[in-house]
Amino acid sequence: MRRLVRSFTVFLVLLLTGLAVIEVSRLHTTSPLARTDAEIVADALPRLAFQREALDGGSAARMQQLFPEGWFFSYTLYGLTWLDVGTRSTQLKERALAEARWALSHVDSAAGSAVFDASLDPPYGVFYQGWATWLRGGVVALDGPGAPERARLTADADALAAAFRRQLDATGSPFLTAYPGQAWPCDSAVGIAAVRLAGTLTGVDRAGLVRDWLAAADTRRDPATGLLPHTVDPATGQPTSGARATSQVMVLRFLREVDPAAGARDWAAFREQFASTVPGAPGIREHPRGVDLAGDVDSGPLLWGLSTSASAVALGDAVVYGDAEAAAALAGLAEAAGLAVQWDGTRRYLGGTLPVGDAFLAWSLAARPWTGGDVTAATGPSWTWRLPWYAALTALLAPAWLLALVAARIPPFGRARRARQGPASRPADAPPDRVRDAASPADSRPDPVQDAASPADAPPVTGPGSGR
Repeated sequence: MRRLVRSFTVFLVLLLTGLAVIEVSRLHTTSPLARTDAEIVADALPRLAFQREALDGGSAARMQQLFPEGWFFSYTLYGLTWLDVGTRSTQLKERALAEARWALSHVDSAAGSAVFDASLDPPYGVFYQGWATWLRGGVVALDGPGAPERARLTADADALAAAFRRQLDATGSPFLTAYPGQAWPCDSAVGIAAVRLAGTLTGVDRAGLVRDWLAAADTRRDPATGLLPHTVDPATGQPTSGARATSQVMVLRFLREVDPAAGARDWAAFREQFASTVPGAPGIREHPRGVDLAGDVDSGPLLWGLSTSASAVALGDAVVYGDAEAAAALAGLAEAAGLAVQWDGTRRYLGGTLPVGDAFLAWSLAARPWTGGDVTAATGPSWTWRLPWYAALTALLAPAWLLALVAARIPPFGRARRARQGPASRPADAPPDRVRDAASPADSRPDPVQDAASPADAPPVTGPGSGR
């Protein structure tokens, strides 16, 4: 039994060591900016396979129970990621189009618009129309001028553009409502990016509208951070809350498509104020540094003030802004903290308990700019963010290995097992002095040489000539 316990202890320590090696390797996950198109596609396919499996199993309905757009994002992000894969791989173009159209059919369904209000301007609100038009525009961009979605894209983009123009002319605000009486600038950022994309694809010049939208948005920034606010008054567009990471990462992703220079400027300002200060966790804070509030329905649970959803989307921001250091850190953190498991052609995080989270991460890892020029930013952090992980893993493994060495009886940590002696070598009933005699009979015989050479041991001489 003791041997079994010792063997199990050694096995457990070896298993922990293997897991630690895997975690260290994940900390050094290659940034998407350092991968080839083929490598990005190979990484995306098992992620998409899991998402399709989850969607077929009803995951969108489960995600809807967690936050208001869980169902919508589950399908939309799946389709958008496939479009990025199809653009990177000509061999997968047709499959990508089929999967994206399948996702778009769910977005266009009654279930897709069920939580939105048809009476809004545009119908169902800017959140629904913005994301749906962006996805449809991606399908048309990948399929080409003959895409059957082209006519619907033109009509939806016209409706969005008209709603923006009416709002700008009537109130001066660039922000449309997503739900009755509620407006988030991030939703309008998606909408204006979709309008610009559709104009590029259909040949409609909307440069004036985009320019007016940007100018109006600049007059309604959060005074504390200089970024677009989280929420605004739906009538005036004036901020009703400060900038927050959950919405800002979406603003940045789509502002890159509208005005790359303005987006790069805001990305640098965002990183300066929202990047984590937690050692070993280079994620994104939900609130600016110095502001510590609890999470809510928009952010989800916060850990040390960090938002996992914002961190996942910020990875895509880092990619489209060419921020190699931030992209490498966020990718490494996601892989190490997400406990990814891959088998049977699928890859999932946290046991697959939150498929929409996997969808956001896959969308970020496959990210690429759809419009606009090239920009390059560098905001950090340096490689030293990994040092707390090294220290923690070392602190865990050092005592574990000491225990394994003791269990394995490896000197000097454990006492080596004494060799078994035969019964003839030590009689059980022999006294201690007889044991030595029995073991070495030659030792019991007198040594005549020693006796002759040791006169001091002889009796004293008392006869004549003795000197007395």
